Amino acid sequence: MRVHICAVGRMRAGPERELLDDYLKRFDRTGRGLGLGPVTMHEVEDKKGGGQDAEAVLLERAIPKGAMICAMDERGRVMPSPEFAGKLGGWRDQGVSDLAFVIGGADGIAKDLRNRADFKLSFGAMVWPHMLARVMLSEQLYRASSILAGAPYHRG
Repeated sequence: MRVHICAVGRMRAGPERELLDDYLKRFDRTGRGLGLGPVTMHEVEDKKGGGQDAEAVLLERAIPKGAMICAMDERGRVMPSPEFAGKLGGWRDQGVSDLAFVIGGADGIAKDLRNRADFKLSFGAMVWPHMLARVMLSEQLYRASSILAGAPYHRG
């Protein structure tokens, strides 16, 4: 199952970028034998300042046709890491070939795109910077693949 992270904004070089790249590399390495990955990053930028609706148009173009959409949204479902791993494995086992995680800009995801999502996932009631959300998602993808592989990374 190919994984796509479709996000508003371009992440520059720095500590967040290094963490993101590290976790995505780990996920690709661990997930490969499990039928998970690779991960493709799709970064979009609304240079005209059209807000959520303009960002949604760009995000929709970045989402592969036929992909299952998981919106990263504060109103989404909060779940422990083992449950997320089970959800990821379940989608793979159901034959989902492309899974797109959508991360909006500073104002979140436009309502129409959010409503179109097949699943909504939250990292809790707190709002996180959208650049940091990418790092958190990549770490959870790696953690999920480690859980599914029976590796000792997750000790929860």
